[in-house]
Amino acid sequence: MDRLKFNSPAKINLFLRILGKREDGYHELASLFQAVDLMDTLQIALSTQDALTCTDPTLPTDQSNLVLKAADLFRRKTGLTCGIKVHLEKKIPHEAGLGGGSSNAATTLWAMNQLTGVQASTAQLVEWAAEIGSDVPFFLSQGTSYCTGRGEKLLAKPPIALAPLWIVKPLFGTSTPAVYGKVSLANLTPRDPLVALESFYSLKHHYFNDLEAPAFEVMPELAEVKSLLLSAGFTTVLLSGSGSSFFCIGDATPPTIPGCRFYPVKTVHRLLNDWY
Repeated sequence: MDRLKFNSPAKINLFLRILGKREDGYHELASLFQAVDLMDTLQIALSTQDALTCTDPTLPTDQSNLVLKAADLFRRKTGLTCGIKVHLEKKIPHEAGLGGGSSNAATTLWAMNQLTGVQASTAQLVEWAAEIGSDVPFFLSQGTSYCTGRGEKLLAKPPIALAPLWIVKPLFGTSTPAVYGKVSLANLTPRDPLVALESFYSLKHHYFNDLEAPAFEVMPELAEVKSLLLSAGFTTVLLSGSGSSFFCIGDATPPTIPGCRFYPVKTVHRLLNDWY
């Protein structure tokens, strides 16, 4: 079969509320996830064995990569033995809170399902995806979801259009475990995530991220970047996930900030049986 191309979008967290610590060591959260058109592309074909190449030489291309972990998972769940040959064109920055690796894994599951004649329903793929990582199930949604649990429980929501919208990524990254390690439940501002969710459909958007303050503790330079972005005239500047990227909303001219890259983006949504 010919090699097919699949887009693999990034995500932002329009709000993220930490609800508590779970017995399994993870945090219980509630977050509104939104896909955006900053996308990697994966060219995928069935093969006799797995092979992964990538335009980013800093990323591993062995079995530690989530693309090949997703391929292994798909084979275990379906009983198939086919390999995949993948070329990953990387545009989503890593260590950014944008879910690039998770998106690649979800895209691989979707692609393998299509290439092998649809072995599983989307609901099954979502269930399987949670075994790879907390963010992976979201990328099998239609692009907007209220996510709870570790982030793996999805409630589909209507798409949200935000414009103009920028993603700003400092050159440095953040460690997700380090950021979560700084979370103090006692210091979090009490917020009802369902009220926040409703705000996005009543045109009174309520942006917040309970991981932002902990991330600023881990990487104080992030607070400086946010201050510069607000000074430039953006009306909303919020860390996405555990960082280190911000999304910025407002009719502002992106400033020049040494060590930061700006990406103009739009929110995206997909049809039920099509990919992005």
